[in-house]
Amino acid sequence: MARRTAAWQAGTTALLALALLSQGASHAVAAAVGGAAMLVGGALAARLMVGGGVMPANAVMARWFAGVVLKLALVFTVLLLGLGAWRLPPLALLAGIVVALLTQLLVAARR
Repeated sequence: MARRTAAWQAGTTALLALALLSQGASHAVAAAVGGAAMLVGGALAARLMVGGGVMPANAVMARWFAGVVLKLALVFTVLLLGLGAWRLPPLALLAGIVVALLTQLLVAARR
């Protein structure tokens, strides 16, 4: 399921970046960076959440929580870097994050 979600997220992020290309290259890059942050964060979280094999419930919950925290930390770091250091357009950056997140939710709901 994680691979399918990642493929859909990459596709919708690419479509958004192509759509925003008409606003300028910086908008397209910002959308791609935002979507990529969600994609990479989700992949790292999934690997951490399910990579431990069979474990007690408290260990599973701890790994799940650590995966969520890692994903959010990565997304917020990219968001701060994108707005501060890289000077990317804020709405395009947020749009990339939102589109990737909505795609993740839709793929999970479709399951």
